[in-house]
Amino acid sequence: MAMLTVRNLPDAVHRALRMRAVTHGRSMEAEIRHILEAAVAPEGRVKLGSLLADIGREAGLTDDELGILDQVRDPTPSRPVSFE
Repeated sequence: MAMLTVRNLPDAVHRALRMRAVTHGRSMEAEIRHILEAAVAPEGRVKLGSLLADIGREAGLTDDELGILDQVRDPTPSRPVSFE
């Protein structure tokens, strides 16, 4: 994983980042990662799960019916493929 060093950060910015991290219950490093990830995330990106739920609603499924799918879904993680 890549590392990043930011030099000459103004004290006011450092304090503001620290306070923002405390407000969100994160470490300052985690807060900065969150800010950077949000800044570079593509706008309008639709996640697959949200898209499938929307398709189900368009097909006439209610939230209760969609909830049933969560109850019958197998929660065990899949095993990675082995090529040996």
